[in-house]
Amino acid sequence: MKIIGIGNALSDVLLRLESDDTLVKTGMKKGAMDLIGEEQMRAIHQAQHGLKRDEAPGGSVCNTMRALARLGAEVGYIGKIGSDETGTGYEQAVRKAGVTPYFVRRKGISGCSTVLISPDGERTMATFLGPAATLSATEIADETLRAYDCVYIEGYLISNEALFLPILQRIDRLGLNVALDLSNFNIVNGFKDVLQEVIPRYVRILFSNESEAEAYTGLPAGEAVQKISEQVDISVVTIGSKGALVGSSEGVIAVPASGGNPVDTTGAGDNFAAGFLYGLSVNASLEQSAQVGALLAGHVIETIGPQIPDDRWEQIKLKIEAGIIQSP
Repeated sequence: MKIIGIGNALSDVLLRLESDDTLVKTGMKKGAMDLIGEEQMRAIHQAQHGLKRDEAPGGSVCNTMRALARLGAEVGYIGKIGSDETGTGYEQAVRKAGVTPYFVRRKGISGCSTVLISPDGERTMATFLGPAATLSATEIADETLRAYDCVYIEGYLISNEALFLPILQRIDRLGLNVALDLSNFNIVNGFKDVLQEVIPRYVRILFSNESEAEAYTGLPAGEAVQKISEQVDISVVTIGSKGALVGSSEGVIAVPASGGNPVDTTGAGDNFAAGFLYGLSVNASLEQSAQVGALLAGHVIETIGPQIPDDRWEQIKLKIEAGIIQSP
């Protein structure tokens, strides 16, 4: 199964501030998490010269596609970026990770999620969606989609009317499978009517965490996974340290969590989805696929950030080869 993702192409930038003066100059409230406009983003760019920084391609779907590529899956990624160095760096990093990029470019600065780390360790987050939020279905070619078997989409895209429903309808006409991640319980609460209409009609695999599943169904996770599996072929509900539940026409499977003490849970759901989709791509069972998902999630929570460190992938692959996804 070849998989292509569609998501908000946003670079993740971590800036270590020498003082909080940058926050004052850019009009940001310390400790806040806000969406910002282009003017404020440009002010941050001007203020960050000379600061120690770490930059990597981000966005939920991008995280999943990169992890899939590290496992050896054939994957692509569709997004919209700017004409600046950040956009160029984003595309280069995605390609280097083994993901085939299909980027639409727009003149101007690229979308970026910036984390400004104060000297006392407190983090202030500012997200500029930029071109990422303007991707439309008309900018995605049928021949691009036809090269893949499954299209993985993040729930955040539901607010983009020019993209979300039109691309689902196109994918359906092309006879491809849709895997959707609900992304955030606020998305579910804000667009529940739309989701309840499109999920049974277009989605084959639905990923959610416990709070998202409960928001969608009004039921606790154990009952929610059963309810959702009546609407889709495969329902996956991650339940934190308790692992995950996988529902299908054959019933519900519980898979325990993997890993030690969590350091940072960022990217846990993205990597679980990557492992699960990889399992399906090599014809593993639902339980085996969920085990691979738990394995990846267990590794990413033991490090800072949404990416598993390079030196861990060999160990992960050896565990998989040792029998986690051996077909019956």
